Amino acid sequence: MTTHPAKEQAMPTRIDDAPEGRDTPMAIAGQHAVNGQPMTPPWPEGMEEIVLGLGCFWGAERLFWQLPGVHVTAVGYAGGVTPNPTYRETCTGRTGHAEVVRVVFDPRRLDLTTLLRHFWEAHDPTQGHRQGNDIGPQYRSIILTTSEPQREAAERSRAAYAEALRRAGRGEVTTEIAPLEAFYYAEDYHQQYLDKNPGGYCGLKGTGVSCPIA
Repeated sequence: MTTHPAKEQAMPTRIDDAPEGRDTPMAIAGQHAVNGQPMTPPWPEGMEEIVLGLGCFWGAERLFWQLPGVHVTAVGYAGGVTPNPTYRETCTGRTGHAEVVRVVFDPRRLDLTTLLRHFWEAHDPTQGHRQGNDIGPQYRSIILTTSEPQREAAERSRAAYAEALRRAGRGEVTTEIAPLEAFYYAEDYHQQYLDKNPGGYCGLKGTGVSCPIA
């Protein structure tokens, strides 16, 4: 994963500030390279979807596809303004998007609280527009929800982990929580990247502080 100069990159405040994007979605194979499930909806009955950003999406996707109860994952871009951006455009920091993982899961096998605990403990949500050496707003911590119960659960978990981090002497949590407006698939070579490239870069690094949500 390319790293960027150690400086804050301003988020676009108007659509004119961002790359124009395109109407055509990114072409992907459509089948998950690890579990063979379709990566595009419709999902089987009873599945839930949440979109999570915790830095470079290569390692983040592997974290989630390994969890029992996850139906399928896909990497992409969300939280910004450019429709169907490319990786290169997103890396400029001007699209407003974060690198994210779409996680489709079966709540009968994997409850949302457990999923969120893995999210919090796998990265440092106090770093603002970065994760470690990966610098820029595309690497920010973000939770994009698809229902009101998800939003409420995400906010409760953020408050609980913020308190745990405070007691551990860590900084303030900067994680955004917002409703999902659009998810744009990343290029096919990014999908399940660490399965296709087992020795590839993984930037996941937690704080070592446990998340105390029940």
